[in-house]
Amino acid sequence: MENVVLIIHLLLALALIGVVLLQRSDGGGLGAMGGGGGGAVSTRSAATGLGKLTWILAIAFICTSLTLTVIAAQNASGSSIMDRLTTGGDAETEETDGNTLDADGLLPPPSSVDPNAPLLPRAD
Repeated sequence: MENVVLIIHLLLALALIGVVLLQRSDGGGLGAMGGGGGGAVSTRSAATGLGKLTWILAIAFICTSLTLTVIAAQNASGSSIMDRLTTGGDAETEETDGNTLDADGLLPPPSSVDPNAPLLPRAD
């Protein structure tokens, strides 16, 4: 479910970028706000098809963002990372092929190489 919503979210983002880039620029930008802009700020332009499509895509994008947030909150373990760090001794080890691993399997097995040995053998 999360993957489907994520794919829809990404497609909406690309479509929104495309629709915004297709729209005609009004020319003024932020410079139209400050003094002497004539009636550019006070008049409201008629809603075009691309303007309406932009609003629809933006609302859909926000809805998928909220949906992904809710899904991520439901998948959360319910405990803080700080709780896991302060308990310390809870990480269980399991024995696999003579190597000990932490609970997540993130740490490498202990090395049997002598740290004082030279990196390359001598060519005598």
